[in-house]
Amino acid sequence: MPLLPASSQPATEAMMLRAVPAPSRLYWYCQFIGWSAYAILNLFLFLSSRELTLELLLVDAAIVVPIALLSHGVRYFIRAANWLALGPLALLGRLFLLNLVVSLLSQAIIWSLMIWVVKPAGNGQSFGWGAFLLFAANVNILLWLWEGFYLGWHYLRRSREAEVNTWKLTAAVREAEMRTLKAQINPHFMFNGLNNIRALVMEDPARARDMITHLSDLLRYSIQLNSAEQVPLRRELEIVKHYLELEAMQLEERLHYTLDVDPAALEVPIPPMTLQLLVENAIKHGLAPRPAGGFIQLTAQLNDGGVLHVTVRNTGRYAPRPGHEGVGIRNARERLQLLFGPAAHLHLGNDPHTPDAVTAHLQLPTRTSPAHPGLTADSPAVPVSTTFCF
Repeated sequence: MPLLPASSQPATEAMMLRAVPAPSRLYWYCQFIGWSAYAILNLFLFLSSRELTLELLLVDAAIVVPIALLSHGVRYFIRAANWLALGPLALLGRLFLLNLVVSLLSQAIIWSLMIWVVKPAGNGQSFGWGAFLLFAANVNILLWLWEGFYLGWHYLRRSREAEVNTWKLTAAVREAEMRTLKAQINPHFMFNGLNNIRALVMEDPARARDMITHLSDLLRYSIQLNSAEQVPLRRELEIVKHYLELEAMQLEERLHYTLDVDPAALEVPIPPMTLQLLVENAIKHGLAPRPAGGFIQLTAQLNDGGVLHVTVRNTGRYAPRPGHEGVGIRNARERLQLLFGPAAHLHLGNDPHTPDAVTAHLQLPTRTSPAHPGLTADSPAVPVSTTFCF
């Protein structure tokens, strides 16, 4: 394998240096505190058998400083070789060899400083191979402790990042689901409105123009409200009134409706287009197929427990086929589950107290946690995290 030209080797080394991110301030704090504590511990051990002198301080520094610098080199090597991505067994095997080399190298440096720089008096008998290996074993233990702290912190941070990424994914999925459900509801509503207009274009152009005006107001509201997860009940009622006026032009005397809304409930937030869907469903499946038409009664009450109860009662019979529930109702239930969880529900069935009548009952909590803890309708889609390069 050809060697790199001499001129390209420094550039390659510089690229390797840039590949390893610079340590964070937290890393340097931990290094300083940890090795300072080790230096103080060594000093106390020395003071048990001798007095404090400048020579003793130099001996302590000659031991601690090389090990501290080599531990930083270990951090660089682990990062440069990307050992953090290895499995436990592969990592332990590499660390065993690395610690063996670094511990022997540390003693070579320390002993060189002792013999040629510090020159402690009366310690010549201590410089032997047995002492060399014993001190190397001590450094090896220190390196394992240092790496245990460093790798433990790294894996803890990576676990936290994985949790944050999970929340990001949850938020992204939740937002995508909400957009999908809204996209399914709005075309369904537009299709029905355009069909109503088409039926009157040739029969009554003036009335068709009025219907277009109402439809344009409805579409404007739906576009404006579609950017929000929840809207006040009063704004949703505006859409319902527009829709009922639109349908009244077509059904005429066949449609009778009443709205009975508790003023205290007007500011309660609800998912947009939910009431409009229930009223539209009542007209489409209950009143429109009947030559005599029928009635729609919409009531909204806020009870003392802070729960909103909305009831849409209409003429008709509810006879669903198993597994063939309407797309609009199914989507409405899914939206409620995404926003409120099991605390909200939408029930549709025959009225047990009024013959030939169907009741849709919507229950929404106004003081509850959403389906996903930590996420609300107004929460940002992506959680914020702080990343350290340790």
